[in-house]
Amino acid sequence: MKIGVPKEIKQNENRVALTPSGAEILKAQGHTVYVETNAGNGSGFRNEDYLAAGAELLADAASVYGAAEMIMKVKEPIRQEYDLIRKGQVLFTYFHFAASRELTDAIVKSKSIAIAYETVQRADNSLPLLIPMSEVAGRMAPQEGAKYLEKTMGGRGVLLAGVPGTDPGHVVVLGGGVVGTNAAKIAAGLGARVTILDSNLYRLRYLDDVMPKNVTTMMSNPYNVRKVIRHADLVVGAVLIPGAKAPHLVTREMLKDMKEGSVVVDVSVDQGGCIETCRPTTHENPTFVIDGVVHYCVANMPGAVPMTSTIALTNATLPYAIELANHGYEKAISSNRELRLGLNVIDGTIVYQGVADAFGMKWEDSHKYIK
Repeated sequence: MKIGVPKEIKQNENRVALTPSGAEILKAQGHTVYVETNAGNGSGFRNEDYLAAGAELLADAASVYGAAEMIMKVKEPIRQEYDLIRKGQVLFTYFHFAASRELTDAIVKSKSIAIAYETVQRADNSLPLLIPMSEVAGRMAPQEGAKYLEKTMGGRGVLLAGVPGTDPGHVVVLGGGVVGTNAAKIAAGLGARVTILDSNLYRLRYLDDVMPKNVTTMMSNPYNVRKVIRHADLVVGAVLIPGAKAPHLVTREMLKDMKEGSVVVDVSVDQGGCIETCRPTTHENPTFVIDGVVHYCVANMPGAVPMTSTIALTNATLPYAIELANHGYEKAISSNRELRLGLNVIDGTIVYQGVADAFGMKWEDSHKYIK
């Protein structure tokens, strides 16, 4: 198969979909890998590294899209890429369709095959291609929150760790999944008082067992959310419903009860956000303030640490990319349930219900496309 890796062009996105080692493995399996010139620079991978791995360099994105049967990306295509996508071309990337009607309409119109990293799902309901970036974003969230709590960054002037004779900061984590668990672990390691909320009692029992003593678990419901955010210095939004829009756990009305200069970091923003007042921001302009609360809502947080993120992402995506390349998407989705759940749009039809429900659009069961 001919596999294309274009340079990411979303603002401040420095990751690349495939490391040179990944390209070498695909090449050894008999596939051709086209990489756009300088695609790996932001992650520390040079053109020479890809050439040494057996990849071919192409001058621009149009050449990569034009030559490839399957495109591997990190972030969803944006407007200037829509016209490059061909009918029948496989796109393997993060899409987060439920957060963008424009993107959904564009991919439907293209009649391409959209396999979304974020909805590939194992039998135990884990999301293997979302986990590595969720780990990165979760671990970054307290780091970014701590920075923006500094007075010079617009925050309250609170040190999360505290010092002897002072109270440590209070961090509230909404969601006990991969993002939330990693955020709580890092915040606790900094010395903050941490409260983590989740609606799954069994998950809370697990977290209570494995977290240090400065982490408290609490059932997630509107009453408890209102209660804890009043006293929070930092709130981390870490809610995910696979392939669907995140619910608003913190409403605009609740925000008024938060302390002036407190910070929210909504990692869920690429799925619409779990804090009602959040909207996507960029690494270049990461924050805004509403009702005295600093909002950090960068939609591609792992893009700030691209070397770590690119390696972690390739480690997870490569086995699935090999299967798609070796067998073709039709056989791959027919024989591999995990990949079949990653199928969101095919030949102009939405086949992932969460995406259709987000916009009131029609969907069909993907079983129709199983050979």
